[in-house]
Amino acid sequence: MKESILLESEDEAIALRGSRDRHVAMIRDAFRVEIIPDGTTLRLSGEAEPVARVRNVIARLCEVAGQKGVVRVVDVEEAISGERRLEVSHDGKDGMPIVSGVVARTGGQAAYVRAMRKFDLVFCIGPAGTGKTYLAVAAAVAALKENQVRRIVLARPAVEAGEKLGYLPGDMHAKVNPYLMPLYDALRDIMGVEQMTRYIEHNIIEISPLAYMRGRTLNDAFAILDEAQNCTKMQMKMFLTRLGMRSRSVVTGDISQVDLPSGEMSGLMHACSILGGVRGAKFIRLGPKDIVRHRLVQDIVDAYDAHERGERES
Repeated sequence: MKESILLESEDEAIALRGSRDRHVAMIRDAFRVEIIPDGTTLRLSGEAEPVARVRNVIARLCEVAGQKGVVRVVDVEEAISGERRLEVSHDGKDGMPIVSGVVARTGGQAAYVRAMRKFDLVFCIGPAGTGKTYLAVAAAVAALKENQVRRIVLARPAVEAGEKLGYLPGDMHAKVNPYLMPLYDALRDIMGVEQMTRYIEHNIIEISPLAYMRGRTLNDAFAILDEAQNCTKMQMKMFLTRLGMRSRSVVTGDISQVDLPSGEMSGLMHACSILGGVRGAKFIRLGPKDIVRHRLVQDIVDAYDAHERGERES
């Protein structure tokens, strides 16, 4: 398919194309569409759907150029990222969102999936069995398969080992594996053992203990921090500030199951208290009605909640 887009002016064309046509190259590489600048005209050539997506990106950048008079690299990246996410933003016949073949089963889960499509940083807080980890992994795999990101980074605090992990046998992967089993379980279900193993071997899926992430920048990555209620305030800040360009992050946890030493505030609870007004971050809270495990799990959660309420009242 071939299409031509006529821009309004030479100034708009210069802003849109960027220095040495850098912006054009970014859009071309993202959607694999040939883009030939010709004065105030952009000539597109490629398959119909990618060409349509490039047209949408260019329309967004024309709006930016009209408002600001300039188009920055970050504007191009945001436009590309926003358009790519639409590729996996589809719902089932019942209106529930689907991600990596996994269908949201409750209203809370549906809100969670839609938040992961829309926001670069999502916090999901809820009890056991609500699908916090499973849906995050499903969203990460979908983003990887749709070329929205180039890798998946999985992290989890190893509270029981004091984040040192040194006394456990084996290499880094062997030391941290016991703490990452829920993430592995979700990956196996969604990708299969063979593909999961291959991606891990090629570092497309990366296993990184939270303690080892300091000083890094995660570009082109979908990062998941699981069991975040067991992070300290400094660990949480450290993880959140690893987010790089073209990256997204999901933080999951259950604030009723904090294993930190007595008197140490959970980094997840602290983040909830101070980041609510940060643009681009979204907080999703799941409850007992969102539990999709065995029927007994919801009854167990309800019983513990009732017991804790009684203890507080007494």
